[in-house]
Amino acid sequence: MTTRFLRRLPLRVAIAVLLVVEIYPLVWLLLGSFKTQNEFLSEPSWALPSQLNFGNYIEAWTQGNLAIYVRNSLLAVVPSLALIIALGVAAAFALEVLVWKGRQTVLLLFLAGIMVPWQMILLPLFTTYFELGLAGTLWPLIITYTATGLPLTVFMMATYFRSVPHEVFEAATLDGAGMLRAFWSVGFPMVRNAVFTVALVQFFFIWNDLLIALTFTISDDLRTVQAGLLSFTGEFGQTAYGPLFAAICTNVIGTLLLYLFLNQRVMKGLTAGSVKG
Repeated sequence: MTTRFLRRLPLRVAIAVLLVVEIYPLVWLLLGSFKTQNEFLSEPSWALPSQLNFGNYIEAWTQGNLAIYVRNSLLAVVPSLALIIALGVAAAFALEVLVWKGRQTVLLLFLAGIMVPWQMILLPLFTTYFELGLAGTLWPLIITYTATGLPLTVFMMATYFRSVPHEVFEAATLDGAGMLRAFWSVGFPMVRNAVFTVALVQFFFIWNDLLIALTFTISDDLRTVQAGLLSFTGEFGQTAYGPLFAAICTNVIGTLLLYLFLNQRVMKGLTAGSVKG
């Protein structure tokens, strides 16, 4: 027992250190969200709050416009995610399952989209959206998120469809199923866990995006959560730390709960590789 314990001790110590490194910032952030401005300025950063000041959350939600930023994020994320999944899964099915001339070339074009740094296309896109009269709306965000999310989605879903035996689709065809029926009744159920995984990956990318949101939102009323957090810094660089920490906690806890709720689906999606749905 002693030898086995000593052999595993370095691994346990490493895991403990990693847990501290991961958990401590979250605890520090949560405790900071209850502090007053005076406590931030006069006490050490690791000091505990004198009381649970829930007023920071109320101030962040109302005066800090966090409610508006969350609404804008949802209005940008939900349509973008729906388009990415609908178009990406259908395209992957068409490219991997259906047999037609030129499908490998089209798949390579999608893969090329992964290699193009999207930072390079922000300025031309901004000019295009301005000329089309889309500036001042959330459409530039929705279009850009959809376009940048499709290549990775098509690549990942094509990989999952490749693991599904083609005999299943051949049997569906022999039973009289058309292309749409084979996709919706046979193909989609077999990769639904993978769809959850891809959707969650794309959700976190869109929700946590800052650069695209800053580029295409020209007014504070259109800012998403990540871009809106910058508004907690005053005109002369003074930061309202309590409301800022409360806003960050609201954002982090919300996304963390979402991941924990869908964790099992994600694990099944990552290990998907047969006809199991």
